[in-house]
Amino acid sequence: MVELKHISKTFQTNNGELQALKDVNLKIPDGEIYGIIGMSGAGKSTLVRCINMLEKPTEGEVLINGRNLCTMSEKELRQQRRDITMIFQQFNLLMQRSCLKNVCFPMEISGVSKTTAAKRAQELLELVGLPDKADAYPAQLSGGQKQRVAIARALATNPKVLLCDEATSALDPNTTHAILQLISDINKRLGITAIIITHQMSVIEEICSHVAILDAGRVVEEGSVKEIFANPQTDAAKRLVFPNSATYAEHLKTNRVIRVVFNGGTSYEPLIASLAIDCGIKANILGAETKNVNGQAFGYMLLGLPESETEANKALAYIRSRDGVSAEEVPDYHA
Repeated sequence: MVELKHISKTFQTNNGELQALKDVNLKIPDGEIYGIIGMSGAGKSTLVRCINMLEKPTEGEVLINGRNLCTMSEKELRQQRRDITMIFQQFNLLMQRSCLKNVCFPMEISGVSKTTAAKRAQELLELVGLPDKADAYPAQLSGGQKQRVAIARALATNPKVLLCDEATSALDPNTTHAILQLISDINKRLGITAIIITHQMSVIEEICSHVAILDAGRVVEEGSVKEIFANPQTDAAKRLVFPNSATYAEHLKTNRVIRVVFNGGTSYEPLIASLAIDCGIKANILGAETKNVNGQAFGYMLLGLPESETEANKALAYIRSRDGVSAEEVPDYHA
């Protein structure tokens, strides 16, 4: 288990102290694909660097299976980091080395013989789908291929934890999907805990089981992806889960706006049509977005309700009575 206890990190700058992390507490079970998401400047990269002690927290403890990394010597940390490897947005491959030798590199540092390292590296290139790229150099590869080599290199020391710091941010959507599927496959086959650091909700949706939302250095919300998508509680979570709702609502010509949230399931009943048929009420669809999370349907719909208070209340009560649906008013966007 990866456990963060009361982690804070303060940097000294020319303008004084900058507190990047503030009392962060997380528990990430073994074998989990766990997402940490936030907008730019939320503290995500600082947090992931604290997990493997590339940045030492100002306060708090980082525990890996009960062992506190913060109290380890440099020698002990080097040994521990074999169990906690990392892939980056810009791949960080050695350009003068072939793909095979890039994967061999961490094994060479660990004292593995060249023959054993080369055999293991070839096996890992096959695992990530690049058995024919052993002699190629990074400059000859696409972005997705470079990230596959980086993943193979990260697996060379048989780690227990894989940290992914914006690992798909530089890739196109199709390549991102392929890399995420590879990480998911590795998680299932090898049982490696994957911690995904990202600003993209689509990444969280696709492969994570649980997520923590970071805002201004604090964890403001955490839970299963299903729970967070179904019912985000904080403003930070709502901005990430419903990124377009404010955009739609800013130009409304209605007195009352509600956000209808679909809380899972494989199909939807025709809610708006049913509202019109059963209640005789017409609602204005102002915006909508649906998502597929681990095979279940989630999403939201922004509705402008009738100006009549009686009809609006009737519509809201009807929607809230439906199974698998919740609704909340959006008071900030009243016209």
